[in-house]
Amino acid sequence: MTTSTHSDDHSEPEISSTPAHPGGHGDHTDHGGGAMGGHGDHTDHGGGAMGGHGGHGGHDKHEGHSPEMFRDRLAFSVVLTVPILYFSTQIQDWFGYTAVSFTGSGLISPVMATLLYFYAGSVFLKGARRELADRLPGMMTLISVAITVAYFYSVAVSLGLDGKPFYWELATLLDVMLLGHWMEMRSVQSASRALEDLAAMVPDIAHRVGDDGSIEDVAVSSLAAGVRILVRPGEQVPADGVIVEGSSSMNEAFLTGESRPVYRTVGDEVIAGAVNGDGALTVEISRTGDATTLSQIMRLVEEAQNSRSRFQALADRAAYWLTIIAIGVSAPTFLAWLVFGGGGITFAVARTVTVLVIACPHALGLAIPLVNMNATAVSARNGILVRNREAFERGRNIEFVAFDKTGTLTEGRFVVTSVATDGLTPDEALAEAAALERASEHPLAQAVLDAAEEAGVDALGAEEVSAVPGYGVEGSVDGRRLRIGRPEWLAEMEIIPGPAISEALAAADRRGESAVVLLTERKALAVIVMADKVRDSARSAIARLRELGVTPVMITGDAEAVAAAVAEDLGLSRYHARVLPQDKARIVQELKGEGPTAFVGDGINDAPALLAADLGVAIGAGTNVAIESADLVLVNDDPADVVKALVLSRATHRKMVENLAWATGYNTVAIPLAAGVLYGVGFVLSPAVGALFMSLSTVIVSVNAMMLRKVDLGDDSEREEREATVPALSVSGRPR
Repeated sequence: MTTSTHSDDHSEPEISSTPAHPGGHGDHTDHGGGAMGGHGDHTDHGGGAMGGHGGHGGHDKHEGHSPEMFRDRLAFSVVLTVPILYFSTQIQDWFGYTAVSFTGSGLISPVMATLLYFYAGSVFLKGARRELADRLPGMMTLISVAITVAYFYSVAVSLGLDGKPFYWELATLLDVMLLGHWMEMRSVQSASRALEDLAAMVPDIAHRVGDDGSIEDVAVSSLAAGVRILVRPGEQVPADGVIVEGSSSMNEAFLTGESRPVYRTVGDEVIAGAVNGDGALTVEISRTGDATTLSQIMRLVEEAQNSRSRFQALADRAAYWLTIIAIGVSAPTFLAWLVFGGGGITFAVARTVTVLVIACPHALGLAIPLVNMNATAVSARNGILVRNREAFERGRNIEFVAFDKTGTLTEGRFVVTSVATDGLTPDEALAEAAALERASEHPLAQAVLDAAEEAGVDALGAEEVSAVPGYGVEGSVDGRRLRIGRPEWLAEMEIIPGPAISEALAAADRRGESAVVLLTERKALAVIVMADKVRDSARSAIARLRELGVTPVMITGDAEAVAAAVAEDLGLSRYHARVLPQDKARIVQELKGEGPTAFVGDGINDAPALLAADLGVAIGAGTNVAIESADLVLVNDDPADVVKALVLSRATHRKMVENLAWATGYNTVAIPLAAGVLYGVGFVLSPAVGALFMSLSTVIVSVNAMMLRKVDLGDDSEREEREATVPALSVSGRPR
């Protein structure tokens, strides 16, 4: 009477769900099609080159840069800016004080500015040289032109040229730009460690079985197809193979992210990296090295990482055109006033410097980092960790959100849904079942214990409890020998269940639910049916996505019956069942053909699908690889936070556009005024006023960015409590 959906004759490895059962149900588990079975696979991403999807690693302007480099230069620059501001005659006039005067005090600003230009400014000067070498002038070029003109003009004034120096403008320009780039680099500084974590899952040593039955420890790298190895309880499988002796439950949760153990016996395949549960296995190796399932997943992750395109940031595009405009206007301005103006070289240089200063990207440099900083603060306050800024920005266009089922839309833990009995009450059945399950750590056992506690049944004691590998546990309760475990145990013991038990098992099979049977040596006493619990917040998340015009889709390795039941519960019209790991990313790619797609998952084999999506979102309790491969991590395990992330992404993009529009738009008025187009009517912008306008634009974009904190992402007052009932898995696949 098996209700398992495990297939015995597939040519590719079945990556279904499940953690092992240390307490002893050989597979208490695979009932009804793997209610938490199999995750999909994954591929390609369209983002930038670094770390998450996109990022700055591929941007020439940051080649060889690090957050620490910008931080150190910023600290140096701020320290030297203080005396420059103090001794500036313009600052003294504005604030009504007189700086101290002593021998050599007039050299302080030139000396400090020189140190700033050649040390703090060197990062921009080198970046500009690379941009010009590539014939792609951008922000680095504009910053370099600005600080170069400001510095050399100021030094010329200090050496006798008629005019006013721009030392404080130079210093503050460097301060602001270094601050902006430091914040920018910190947000996307490291590449994904997904491949390293995957590689760490395969053990180094295997127990090779000799022809005479002897056991020898050998390096995993020396294994070949046809070699037989021993996998002891609690050990990881070193290579893909077929079981030739023994049976056990296998913990593949480190691969699939699923909470359900998979029962494996003679003739079944086991996967490299899977953790053996309670029975010793002799495995004949079928695939090693690059041919293993784990290696295939690693290859897919690597291909996805390497296939990303560069992301040309809005700020870079705006800076490019601002560079062209500023340089294109400043040179004619100088020549026009020098030849036709009548004011001499001093007036011509002043006009040119004013144009360059007023076009300096103070505001442009902070327009994006300030919005990102506030967006990050808002997201963190709402339990959303942004790993990849550029993919997060792409979230504004998302039209489809594909959810992995187990651990995402569901909690990844079992709850008892019904108890059918024959000859005793449901409470009595729960009490006896709980007595046997009390020493077990199996997820189904925990569900029975939780149900017994919730029902308030009296605790019973059990004696001589022992595991029966492949079936469950047995022991004595109140002097009666009882067993609890897989429904297949009934056939093994040649027990024909009564009508109530048979009907309950058949119904569970149709719904794809899991069931355990309580029995004596001669009779089936009860069947306890369990299912993965749908998250309460998942229902509201699906409804809110529709309100945003986004289509939710469910992707799962579970059987059709399981998927259909969950889809009906959540009101989903689109779902994909029985999706193998290698197909999950393919489905994401198909959805991307219909429109921008986000993928939400938690298992390690979700990594390529997370990378393939336009926006990869990992549940916070997922494994390290899933999180490293994701653009966003939901710290609170709440799928409703996906909606908040999309709302915040749209608001963030709107603020970026507004800031970029202001930071560049005001130049359409300010640059002509700086060039002196209204000189004929007596209106001329001085370099100092130009610097003031430039600073004012910075204040405006800063205030606008701060307004992002007031965006309404939804009411958190009714957020449900989320308590982890299934232990998170470490890279080794064992509970942390």
